Amino acid sequence: MTEPLLYELRQVRKVYQGPAEEVTVLSGLDFAIAKGDSLAILGSSGSGKSTLLHLLGALDRPTSGQILFNGRDLAGLGPVEAAALRNRDIGFVFQFHHLLPEFTALENVAMPALIAGMERKEAFARARASLSLVGLDERVEHRVTTLSGGERQRAAIARAVLLRPSVLLADEPTGNLDEATGGRVGDMLARLNADLGMTLVVVTHNHNLAALMGRRLELQGGELYARNETNRS
Repeated sequence: MTEPLLYELRQVRKVYQGPAEEVTVLSGLDFAIAKGDSLAILGSSGSGKSTLLHLLGALDRPTSGQILFNGRDLAGLGPVEAAALRNRDIGFVFQFHHLLPEFTALENVAMPALIAGMERKEAFARARASLSLVGLDERVEHRVTTLSGGERQRAAIARAVLLRPSVLLADEPTGNLDEATGGRVGDMLARLNADLGMTLVVVTHNHNLAALMGRRLELQGGELYARNETNRS
């Protein structure tokens, strides 16, 4: 049985105006991502990986084409609708954790729920559960400045999955970590995808991380190509 689609991209182009001429970053992409899928997008620096992720996350709009999310065209959303969608249905993890240093891990993780209007007690209860999910039970009340790099990234993941979004978008999530710590973070992302049934899209240079995903695509010259590497055990 075919899984229902979360994303469907139809002839998606992204063009920027350079100093002398237009620069085409994405050249009419056509592809789909099923609900619960895990996908790695590989490519060299400047290939447009982050641009594509920003389009999937409704942080930017394509120059032309459609990006359907649960059948809804993201380009048709107004600013308020797009912000609500990002808060509720799309989780983000970036290379840098973007946690607020003056707050504890618990306070940082609870913020999406508080922004969504959730009652404070419930928001903090959910944040504790989310931190437990990523193995940070003992660091809940610690300020961000006292956490290691790997712990900060795990807290960022806990924040991203707090409201159980439909998709988790990760932009070089291991890029600022050493190999061993990055490996643990990659394993955690793959586990959350499997355990929560949450769609996972990762853009990365890290082939070990990419190998944990169910599908791998490479972005070259504005077009996507399938990578046929075997999943590693």
